[in-house]
Amino acid sequence: MASTSEPTGTLATRLQAAVQARGQRWTEQRQLIADVLAASDGHATGAELVERVRVADPSATPSTVYRTLDLLEELGFATHHHGVDGRETYHLEEVVAHGHVHCQGCGAEVELDAEAAKPILAAIERATGYAADLDHLSLQGRCPSCRAAAAR
Repeated sequence: MASTSEPTGTLATRLQAAVQARGQRWTEQRQLIADVLAASDGHATGAELVERVRVADPSATPSTVYRTLDLLEELGFATHHHGVDGRETYHLEEVVAHGHVHCQGCGAEVELDAEAAKPILAAIERATGYAADLDHLSLQGRCPSCRAAAAR
């Protein structure tokens, strides 16, 4: 298994340096996992990433994929959130910080950008004293289409 692609340009070099600075090895499987995550359009669940990695390298185990995702998060290169179904969805941290709004009716999900989330985050901090993490913010509600259908 030879991985030649780099996730989003110089990111591969930064990943390798960060992992090696921790005294760990940057392996071909870790490179592959980073490549697969970088190639994912938007967000991908852990299970989807395991499946995609195993297409390229059948010897890759789910535990290796999840440990690498954990490492990428610890190093600040990836993040995840939990959807309403509890499944974790990952993306590279190169993506601008955002939350998610999930429709309880049809299951659609949209991203909530940082600017739109400012009032919500400020209200949470005023009420609780906590500075909420936007990347883990996942709200539930009804989309305009489902609300319109319910009103008929």
